[in-house]
Parts: sequence; C-alpha cells; structure tokens
Amino acid sequence: MSPNETPGVSRFCSAPDGLKLHLRDYGSAQDAGTPVVCIPGLTRNSVDFEPLARALAGGSAGGRKRRVLCVDYRGRGLSEHDSNWQNYDVKVENADILAQLTAEGVNEAIIVGTSRGGIHGMFFGATRPAMLRGVVLNDVGPALESKGMARIKAMVGKLPSPASLDDAIDLMKRMNSALWTGLSEDEWRLFARTTFERPDGGFGMTYDPQLMKTLEQLDTDKPLPTLWPLFDALAKIPVLVLRGENSDLLSADATKDMCARHANCAEYVVPGQAHAPLLADAPTIARISAFVAACDS
Repeated sequence: MSPNETPGVSRFCSAPDGLKLHLRDYGSAQDAGTPVVCIPGLTRNSVDFEPLARALAGGSAGGRKRRVLCVDYRGRGLSEHDSNWQNYDVKVENADILAQLTAEGVNEAIIVGTSRGGIHGMFFGATRPAMLRGVVLNDVGPALESKGMARIKAMVGKLPSPASLDDAIDLMKRMNSALWTGLSEDEWRLFARTTFERPDGGFGMTYDPQLMKTLEQLDTDKPLPTLWPLFDALAKIPVLVLRGENSDLLSADATKDMCARHANCAEYVVPGQAHAPLLADAPTIARISAFVAACDS
C-alpha cells in the first residue's frame, strides 16, 4: 500500500494564526484505549506512522482499539506552507499541535515523537503534564550529537527530486546504506516512499524548502545545547526511548543517562537502523504496543 493510500481519515483545522493544518485520524473517539498522538521529525510528516497507527488503532496494544492521530506540522505534508519561515519554530508548532488536539477533542494522550516530535513531547511535559499518559522518544533526547545534526543540516532543502520510485530507492540507498545496515527491500521501498512521494503521485520534497533557513545559524562544530530541564519535566510520566542501533544523533551513553535519571524510563534499540527508526518492523511495533498498553493501566 502506498503511504498516500492510507486508511486514516484526513482532517484539517486552523492554527492559532489561521494557517490550515492537516492530520490523519485512525480509529474512533469511542475506542476504549488512551489516544496516541504521533508527531514526526523536522522534515517528515504523518505518513511515517501509518504501519504503527494501523496496528495501534486495530488493537495491538493489549487488545484495546484506540484512536491514533498523526499530525503534519505547518509546511510539511498536507499542511499549508507558511509565508514566514521564522514560524517554523518549536513554540509555534507546539501551539499548532495543541490547536489540532483541541479541535479533535483529545484531552489526554500517549505521545510518540520522532526526533523533533520527541522534543515536542518533552515540551508538553513542561507545559501540559496533565495531558500526558506516556511518551515514546524515537531517537531523540535532551543531549544530541553534533555529528548527526551536521548531517541533517547538510541535507535539508538540498536533496535532488527523484524521477520515479526506483530512483528514490536508489538515492536512499546511496545516501544511507552506511548507517542503515538492516533494512529489507520492502523497508527501503517504504523509506523512499515516505521520504519522497507526494500526494499527486510525483516525487520530490514533501516539505517547504524554507525549512533549511531554520538551521543556518546552528553551529555544528560545537556541542549542541542540552535540554535536560525539559526531559526532567517528564519525571512522573512513563517514557520509552527508542534508539537506532547506528544512530549518529542519539548516543548509547545519552540513552543510559536518560534511563538513570528517570525512574520509569526504558530503552529499546532498533537493530540495523539509524536516525530515526522507521517504526514499521514487527518487533518495534510490538515494543511500542506493550508500552502503550502499560500506560493504559
């Protein structure tokens, strides 16, 4: 199934400043399980979570069906682009996500945040702790590696547009094979589709290229600022940290520090994957499902 042929229902609402925002809605508000909200990485969008969302909505977590919302930031996926690139900011995006959850009537949730999405999860710990029943941090934490951020900075807004799916798969392999050592052919195909396939069936960037401007002032020759106060705000909330075995952004030492600092924090390493794990393989979906079921109880 193509990522753009999902069973999730597309929904739109307005951001606080009137910009049109999109999300994919799986399951039903009447389902018994705690809702899950999936928040993507910097240039990523809601299609990344389709395999996980379908599994969770269908009852993979303790047999309880649940609603799963997968959001698109402004300027990504099917959300409207912002004419002012400076609004591609964590605080603006966080207010957008709250507007989306309010529009959908979601008052409490388990967050699954990939990369930048995990930073939003930590931010909610500081600003909306009563909303959180649990947080999955997918290859992200309060201490990140400059090497990984430098790689991301070098790619955002600068990748070529593949002419076909085969070209997209070839490009993904050439860019990523050194770190992504454990993907099957089906997983490479999924990786390429979710990275480059547009809603119209063409291939290219699925985000506003102006996002590159948000990284221009980031000095990756120096250690990155840490976010330990945000992580500490999750002290009373269950946390699962996923780390790609070959991640160049979240180190094994940082993950150990997180688990040592938080009384209810567990780690799961995704073999053969890097930043950020695709959340599409059966063992990873099973581990997230087990965590979600535990948060229910």
